[in-house]
Amino acid sequence: MEKLTIIGGGLAGSEAAWQAAQRGIQVTLYEMRPRRTTGAHLTDQLGELICSNSLGSNQPDRASGVLKEELRLLHSLILECAEASTIPAGGALAVDRDAFASKITQKIIAHPNINLIRQECTAIPAEPAIIASGPLTSPALSQAIAALTGQESLFFFDAIAPIVSLDSIDLSVAFRASRYEFADEPEAGDYINCPFDEAQFDTFVNELVHAERIHLESFEGLTTQEKNAGHKLFFEGCLPVEVLADRNPQSLAFGPMRPVGLRDPHTGRRPHSVLQLRQDNLANTLYNLVGFQTNLTFGEQKRVFHLIPGLEHAEFVRYGQMHRNTFLFSPTLLDETLQFKTRPDLFFAGQIVGVEGYIGNVATGLVAGINAANYLHGEPLFTFPQETMTGALLHYITHASPADFQPMKANFGILPKLSRIPRSKKERALLYAGRALAAMRALPALGDK
Repeated sequence: MEKLTIIGGGLAGSEAAWQAAQRGIQVTLYEMRPRRTTGAHLTDQLGELICSNSLGSNQPDRASGVLKEELRLLHSLILECAEASTIPAGGALAVDRDAFASKITQKIIAHPNINLIRQECTAIPAEPAIIASGPLTSPALSQAIAALTGQESLFFFDAIAPIVSLDSIDLSVAFRASRYEFADEPEAGDYINCPFDEAQFDTFVNELVHAERIHLESFEGLTTQEKNAGHKLFFEGCLPVEVLADRNPQSLAFGPMRPVGLRDPHTGRRPHSVLQLRQDNLANTLYNLVGFQTNLTFGEQKRVFHLIPGLEHAEFVRYGQMHRNTFLFSPTLLDETLQFKTRPDLFFAGQIVGVEGYIGNVATGLVAGINAANYLHGEPLFTFPQETMTGALLHYITHASPADFQPMKANFGILPKLSRIPRSKKERALLYAGRALAAMRALPALGDK
């Protein structure tokens, strides 16, 4: 039986291991936790979600929804586990973190072709391998990757939002509603909304922008140039809320705190702005602050976020924090098959390749697993059509300009133009979705070997 080494038991590594094992490959999967922690993970479970517990929109006319449907067609393990761990989140696919990670871990451990080893890898294997070490790649392995690539990895800082206990939220002030539209019944809706009037919002933003932050200089391994880059190190798709407010105080009211279609049932009025909370576990005891990634000190988070109406006495079970994410110059290093250009038996997958978002990471793990198995079997590797969301993501990360390369998430803007001009945004999305799924279904059988 052909053998494959995979480094990293996150979403991408677990998916890659499953896909390769399903195709008759003997997989050795290395995960360094719990022997070595990352500073952001809390458990030793495979596929643990660090940031949000939402895997994005599940709607068929949204880019994330299209990518999920493609993964269903390709028999994704991670998507199967997610759909078995769902919690209410409107049109999004949100999961109970613990149940989700537990299901992935159980599936991987039980597979007869997968051997899970709890050990840190400090070097790139000489044998066929997939590197899916994630954005929190250990320093030793990062150095090995830098030595292989002949250049330093790109990087950015990512942030995590806080989580509070449900029974500490004041529901005489906060109210339940759907994500963007008013719910007529007081207990209807999947989100808890904390309403601000204009004066409360102004006070909150003023305290937020002047609150003490954790200095980037405290992160290990930064060069002088990196330290001097300051806020430019942040990934634009996941800015800390205080950095967003620094740019323009009203950016919050028109961004993560916009009250689209919402009306406060306690007052009968539309709030000036809202902070929304989304259920974080199946027991419905924990809620995360949607869009409130932060790098404030823990003490300042408690002080400032207690100014949010309805959260005056909130119990924080996890504070927000930041961590350093690394990713490769994929346009110069990888092919669309996710093979390393100068070493065809080596593949990369996950956020380290420059794909942003949980489901994007899963897609790269799936592709790397399939292609590594095909490589070992001596069969042709798959390059997915650019009309598919999977293919478009892989094409972007391997063809983008290195000068301004940043992680990319699933979106319709990276797909090839449509053959006809749509009459509306809705029709545009449906045309993209229909074309993508038709192209995916037309591929030769990609099922399990």
